[in-house]
Amino acid sequence: MNALKQALVWAGIGLATAPIWGAFIWELWEVGIRPRLIPAAEIDALAAAMLARYGGNAGEMAFIEEDRAWRYSDGFEQGRWRRVRKRTRHCRDSI
Repeated sequence: MNALKQALVWAGIGLATAPIWGAFIWELWEVGIRPRLIPAAEIDALAAAMLARYGGNAGEMAFIEEDRAWRYSDGFEQGRWRRVRKRTRHCRDSI
């Protein structure tokens, strides 16, 4: 009987914390995993367009877009622009 009582307590704790874990998993997907699934060709194209348009300030402009996505709480776009910013820095350094 004691094991059943303990199992019910743990099930209640799990049920009570389910929204917290759900939000954590959703945020992990939106910010950490989903932006990494963007094809590298798309990131390269965005970085090339930023470099063509802004030249040496492309990284700063990509950071502005990343900051805007952060302010609007759009984790996916923030991750996309973070990758573009890193790619512009890599392309600029290799020139």
